[in-house]
Amino acid sequence: MRPLPRKSMLFIAILVISALSCQTVTQFFETQPTPVPLHELENTPTTGSAMVTLTPFPTSTPAPDSTPTEADSPVPPTPTLVPLSLEERQALFDEFWEIVNDEYLYADFNGQDWDAIGDEYRQQVTDLSIEDFYYALDEMIYLLGDDHSVYLSPQAAAAEDAEFAGNNDYVGIGIYHMPVPEAALTTVILTFPGSPAENAGLKPHDNITAVDGRPLFNGDENILDELRGPVGSVVTLTVQTPGQDPRQVTIERQRIQSSVPVPWALLTSPSGQRIGYIMVTTFNDQTIPDEVEDALRAMTADGPLDGLIVDNRLNGGGADFILQDTLRYFTSGTVGHFVNRRQEVPLEVRARDINGSQEVPLVVLVGKDTISFGEVFAGILQDRARAYLIGETTDGNVEILYGYDFTDGSQLWIAHDTFRPAIDANADWEETGIIPAEEIPVQWHEVTLSTDPAVNAAMDYFDTLTK
Repeated sequence: MRPLPRKSMLFIAILVISALSCQTVTQFFETQPTPVPLHELENTPTTGSAMVTLTPFPTSTPAPDSTPTEADSPVPPTPTLVPLSLEERQALFDEFWEIVNDEYLYADFNGQDWDAIGDEYRQQVTDLSIEDFYYALDEMIYLLGDDHSVYLSPQAAAAEDAEFAGNNDYVGIGIYHMPVPEAALTTVILTFPGSPAENAGLKPHDNITAVDGRPLFNGDENILDELRGPVGSVVTLTVQTPGQDPRQVTIERQRIQSSVPVPWALLTSPSGQRIGYIMVTTFNDQTIPDEVEDALRAMTADGPLDGLIVDNRLNGGGADFILQDTLRYFTSGTVGHFVNRRQEVPLEVRARDINGSQEVPLVVLVGKDTISFGEVFAGILQDRARAYLIGETTDGNVEILYGYDFTDGSQLWIAHDTFRPAIDANADWEETGIIPAEEIPVQWHEVTLSTDPAVNAAMDYFDTLTK
C-alpha cells in the first residue's frame, strides 16, 4: 500500500460525476486527455486480481475538477479496466462504505442517510458493468453533496497521478487555457517553456477565437477538440490580445513534456519601485515549489525586490506538502490546524528565505477560481499579516481530503478535515471564503498584465508603503 499525499481540491483530468455537478471548471491543460464519462470507458478484459486493501493518508482540500477541453492528444495509453469478481466487488464496496462511515468529516453526512444509500447501491453492484460499478461508487459520494469528495476509477486515478507527478507528456501546441463560452473564446493562462505556442508568440491573456477559420463556439457546437492532432500537423489559430486586432497564428504541433511552469515578470511601480510578479496556478504539481524558488532567484539576481505579487487567482489547490513548501518562502511557524471528528493536527512551516523572500512586502491576488489550498495559502498569509490581499472573495472550499488507495488502482478521496487558521481561530473559511482587503474583480480574457486592474492596484499599494 503506497501513501497518498494530503490534497486540496482534486485537480483531475478525467470527468467524474461529482466534477460535473459540484466543482467549478476553471483551468485546462491542453496536454491532458479528453475527459470521458466513466460509463463510456472501454472495458478490455485482462488477467489479474483486484482484491481491495487500503490505508488512509492525510490529503487536502479538493481542487476543482477540470473538465479539460484539451488541445492535445495524450502520448501514453490510459490503463484499461480490469474486471472484478463478485466477491472482489463486494469487498471493495464494503470497505468503501465503511471508510466513509467512519472517516467522513461530517458525522451527519450532510443530512443524508448513509446507511440507506449503502443498502440501495449494495443491491446494484452484482448487475453492473465494471464501468458502471465505478460510476455508481462515485455517484454515492456525489450524493453527500460536499462539492469536494470524489471516487476515481483506476483510469481517472492514473491520470491524476501522472499530473501530480508533473508528467505532462502529450502532443499539442503547449498551452494551459480556460474556455470562456459566453465570449466565444478560450483564453491562454500560460504557455509551456519551449513549446510551439511559446515559439509562436502566444502569451498569457491571449484569446483563441477560431481554429482553422472555424469559430470555437457556434451555437451548441464546440470545436476545441479540433485543436488536437498528430506530431508535425499544422493548425492555424485566430488569436486576439486584449486591446489589439485579431491575428492568424500557424503552429506545428509537437510533443510536450513539461511540468507546470510558474511564469514571472519584473514590473516597475508608478514611483519606480522594483516589483516582482509570479503566477501560481496549482499546488497539484510537486515541481511547483522549485519553480517558485527559481522565479524568486531570477527576479532578485540583479538586486532585491521592493515588493512581490503572487497571482493566486487561478490556483485550484493540490497537496498539503506543496502548499507547505511554497509557504515556507514567505512565512514560518504553526500556521494553522487540520481539524477532524477526532483530533487536530498542526500545519508547521519551516522558513526558507530566498534573497529576502521572508521580508519582502507581499500582495496575493485571489478570486472566484482560487480554490481550497489556493484559498488556504492566501488565507494563512493574510491571517499572519504577512500579505495584503486584492481581488474577489473566494467561494470557501477549504475541506481537506484524505486519500484511500485500493489495489485495483481506484482511489477514494473524502472530506476528512477542515482548516482552522492560527491567529483568527474562530474564522470559518468554508463559510466566508477568503475576503481580500480590496475587492477588484477582473476578467482574465479582457486584460493583459500591464492593464490588469488588480496588478496595478498592487503596485499602488506598494507605493503607499514608502510614503
